[in-house]
Amino acid sequence: MDQAPIKELIRFEDFEKLDVRVGTITTVAEVEKSDKLMKLTVDFGDHTRTILAGIKQERENPFEIEGKQALFVVNLPERKMAGEVSQGMLFDIGYADKLTPCLAIPEHHMPNGSRAG
Repeated sequence: MDQAPIKELIRFEDFEKLDVRVGTITTVAEVEKSDKLMKLTVDFGDHTRTILAGIKQERENPFEIEGKQALFVVNLPERKMAGEVSQGMLFDIGYADKLTPCLAIPEHHMPNGSRAG
């Protein structure tokens, strides 16, 4: 893999604006109007959210992540895609480098809603 250059420096205050939390993926479903998107229902402890993720073609079995904890960005504006609304973003590793992506996961079980950073 060719290493990408490090992005432009940001202020710590900008980094602190991101709200990255642990959630458990309780269900994974297909998005009928999309060849790429899967619909994840994610438990964040005090609430659940629907998060659309472009993992349909990235994984041999996108349903295999059901029941797993992962990191999610939860303070993005809602976004409508393929007729569905996404309430956050799955934080995965590898896609930007054209590698088979994997989940960014806690080292051990963490309470849903735990913040990263």
